[in-house]
Amino acid sequence: MEEQEQHKREQGKERPVRNRPHITLSMIVCNEEKRYLRQALMTHRAWIDRAVIIDDGSTDGTAAMCKELLHGIPLVLVQNPVSRFSDEVSLRKQQWEETLSTNPEWILNLDADEVLTPDFGVLRDDLLSGMEEAIYFRLYDMWSETAYREDMYWQAHMYYRPFLVKYRPGMVYEWKETPQHCGRFPLSIQHLPYACHPPRVKHYGWAREEDRVRKYERYQTLDPEARYGWKEQYESILDAEPRLIPWSD
Repeated sequence: MEEQEQHKREQGKERPVRNRPHITLSMIVCNEEKRYLRQALMTHRAWIDRAVIIDDGSTDGTAAMCKELLHGIPLVLVQNPVSRFSDEVSLRKQQWEETLSTNPEWILNLDADEVLTPDFGVLRDDLLSGMEEAIYFRLYDMWSETAYREDMYWQAHMYYRPFLVKYRPGMVYEWKETPQHCGRFPLSIQHLPYACHPPRVKHYGWAREEDRVRKYERYQTLDPEARYGWKEQYESILDAEPRLIPWSD
């Protein structure tokens, strides 16, 4: 534990001088070794300057994979011995506070099964050099490796949402205080000047049948009365023939 704290302090020192806007990748992971973590980190590592990762109770090689794939990039890796996801807002607050402790410039908040499209790399510096302090993209719920779902229950890609936020040290950050579906960022960032941009986020969390079953069962356990989510959407997770749209680059 002492060694981990020392590592965190060293990584949180003043940022190195860069000729480009500085991005800290902020991420929560849990048992991602055989899922999409490798693809996500290998895609994003060229665009980031530091990473802050909360390993929320993994029992596989997730932590080692993070260290391997982010070798050469300053990494703060915090390992929770027991998962805190049943109270998601406390976990998100932990992620946020650990990220802010590194004195970030821009925070790219992605989950371990979310992958930005390559055009972000082309537009990266231009996107972060304007007056906006929050950058919004569209997220696509992939129902396979090559298609996303679109119907009355699954329309995330029709709206823009924040994934990149510029840190304001003096700002008071308030959260949606719910144990599920609390959001990846504090509510306060809604007050920041923002812009919507073309890069997209491919969310692979639903792309495999076993993951859909696991998530359905998790929501039935953590939110059985759908107090924090949408009951009909929960039930639709296991639809046998959902409407899928081929992904197009």
